Amino acid sequence: MYLAIDIGGTKTLIALFSKRGRVIRRFKFKTARKFNRFLGDLEVALAEFKKYKITAITVAIPGLVQKNCSVSLGNRDWGKIDLFAPIKSLFDCPIYFENDANLATLYESSFYTGRVVFLTFSTGIGGGVAEKGKLLPESSKFEPGHKIYTYNEKKAEWEDIAAASALEKYYHVDQATDLRKKTIMMDVANRIALGLPNIIDKYHPDIVVIGGPMGKIFKRFYKYLPELGVKYRRPKRPLESVIYGCYLFSKNKK
Repeated sequence: MYLAIDIGGTKTLIALFSKRGRVIRRFKFKTARKFNRFLGDLEVALAEFKKYKITAITVAIPGLVQKNCSVSLGNRDWGKIDLFAPIKSLFDCPIYFENDANLATLYESSFYTGRVVFLTFSTGIGGGVAEKGKLLPESSKFEPGHKIYTYNEKKAEWEDIAAASALEKYYHVDQATDLRKKTIMMDVANRIALGLPNIIDKYHPDIVVIGGPMGKIFKRFYKYLPELGVKYRRPKRPLESVIYGCYLFSKNKK
């Protein structure tokens, strides 16, 4: 069995996978603002999985990973922290840490043979680049959300224009997935399209997968995206790409 831990800005999701990739058990808890509180919550949650025979654990981090144990979360001011030791104290198996966008890219690209760019539109805009089921080196430096574009005569980072959080703020909705009107979907497509030419010109993908909350409503706006010589695809699991990527990462390490 494989254990996946997805540490997000608002929630942390733990999923237990069978060897064949079926989710046997899930556990979710709110990601505390203070590290000591979060660590305590994590240890309590992980204790529930000690009775299972775990082959490997992969932890998804929304930030940088160094030497597989020292991490810096992009959505918390915790500084560099060590999550390896407390997890290792509970489980006698290999433990891996990887950026969450890379893990989502690993999973969503596994269904295609060509080069894939995965883009997640959620709190920000992240993603990665993969080919033939493997992450390319370019993924480690893939930060498209911070590129500056002009929209509605205003300059801003792409994620401040097209991320799900930006759309929620602009349209005054609780969730971007609630957006439906045709005129709004055309606007969504235009916002997403801003960064696509640069990405396609630089990475030459065959397929662009649009994930995150915007991936969940992909069918509402994709027909308004520009034809740029690539195929646009909806993610297989719009809101769970990361945990399934954790499973694949652990399995591929055998």
